[in-house]
Amino acid sequence: MLSKDTESLQPHVREFVERAITFTTCPQCDGTRLSTAALSSKIKGASIADACAMEIRDLAGWVRGLGEPSVAPLLAKLRQTLDSFTEIGLGYLSLDRPSGTLSGGEAQRVKMIRHLGSALTDITYVFDEPTTGLHPHDIAQMNGLLLRLRDKGNTVLVVEHEPEVIAVADHVVDLGPGAGAAGGAVCFEGTVAGLRASGTLTGRHLGDRAALKEKVRTPSGALQIRSATTHNLRNVDVDIPLGVLVVVTGVAGSGKSSLIHGSIPARADVVSVGQSPIRGSRRSNPATYTGLLDPIRSAFAKANGVKPALFSANSEGACPACNGAGVVYTDLAIMASVAAACEDCEGKRFDASVLEYKLGGRDISEVLAMPVAGAIEFFGAGEARTPAAHAILGRLADVGLGYLTLGQPLTTLSGGERQRLKLATYMGQKGGIYVLDEPTTGLHLADVEQLLGLLDRLVDSGKSVIVIEHHQAVMAHADWIIDLGPGAGHDGGRIVFQGTPADLVAARSTLTGEHLAAYVGSNGSTPTRLQRASRGHKT
Repeated sequence: MLSKDTESLQPHVREFVERAITFTTCPQCDGTRLSTAALSSKIKGASIADACAMEIRDLAGWVRGLGEPSVAPLLAKLRQTLDSFTEIGLGYLSLDRPSGTLSGGEAQRVKMIRHLGSALTDITYVFDEPTTGLHPHDIAQMNGLLLRLRDKGNTVLVVEHEPEVIAVADHVVDLGPGAGAAGGAVCFEGTVAGLRASGTLTGRHLGDRAALKEKVRTPSGALQIRSATTHNLRNVDVDIPLGVLVVVTGVAGSGKSSLIHGSIPARADVVSVGQSPIRGSRRSNPATYTGLLDPIRSAFAKANGVKPALFSANSEGACPACNGAGVVYTDLAIMASVAAACEDCEGKRFDASVLEYKLGGRDISEVLAMPVAGAIEFFGAGEARTPAAHAILGRLADVGLGYLTLGQPLTTLSGGERQRLKLATYMGQKGGIYVLDEPTTGLHLADVEQLLGLLDRLVDSGKSVIVIEHHQAVMAHADWIIDLGPGAGHDGGRIVFQGTPADLVAARSTLTGEHLAAYVGSNGSTPTRLQRASRGHKT
């Protein structure tokens, strides 16, 4: 049990391990994991552990000071790699940082490093939302790197929602017109200017800008953080207002997550929705993850006078041929295994006898094939009316997942969809303080408007909402902003601004203030869709 990483253990086992066992830094190697012989080998008084503990931008300067001709080619390659980290906005990391502690955006950019120095050309690179976790200031750097890869003679395909990235594209492909079953078609293909004039959902929202709030809410109290020193924080003292929408922002690596996730005092009423991946097998789906399947199974059992276990593909109702997986895997030994739909259940996962039981004229497989939006109507009235299921489905629709089917495998969901699925699940808990870590990840421009409405409803219902976010529309919609910086790593870790969004724009004293001021503009033009939404008008 102890030979495994505690994060990989099942929840009840991990809970026991954390309660019964104390983990401490090894006194022999001081946590470096290296032998005494390795640590005794030094260059300019620094061991390899000392070098790996430096911030990468500092390490790059140290390497430049090494003038050993016998390893000149090696040093040149090393300098190039370290410089790539700095260029991509990761100069604040250290090489000994555990990869599991990196945010989604940091991990994505680390993977990009290996390609930036490549001499290969005529390569096709595919980047899936490379701006995840990036401050508007950092997105400009990212755009430069993408254009450099293109200019070397490569093809660069980017899956992205950020208008700043779309703006530098040579060619845009817009898919839709909707999501899920309502999408899957190419709505537009051409230039950015053509997209703006196309009338597609993306084209209509490309120029959206949120207005600053005309009137902010009054706090009902404060959450105190005192002498916070987690990671790069420098004895930070801050009072986070409660009963309002608070946005914590700052450049990547400035200490936002350290302040919120690492420094908020332990409280029973804090519900934290982080970026950690959803744990679940290919048998897991939105219905099982959110607990929706339990009231559905109970409703089927009550309507047909049988046991609820029959309506679980992981229990008594499973198809015997595929054990409820819906697919049969064939191991070919010399190559990857092949999956084929089960011939007995035709991928429905249930035994044929179970499918004879109906609720509202549908069997369990037909219900799991329904999208959330359709299931809301189905369980909202008539014979299939199930209030418990209807409430969970309503939360899924609130976070913009109305197009997902109830039985869709979790392994097929995008990062943004998984984040919102977690948010929908946590919304059913009784916490008074919600902490959301970049909830706009993976959201289309049109979906941000819906997210802002959801955040408002949470606050208006008496919750306190703290959002770690870079999206300017969310910043403009906040009641209070806490900006960390001024830079990343040892250049950050300080509060550089606290106040309302209007005060931040007026001061323009930080990078965030400058970018937010440019985003909202000050030309008094006609309000856009997002501006009208932020003022309470329907759109």
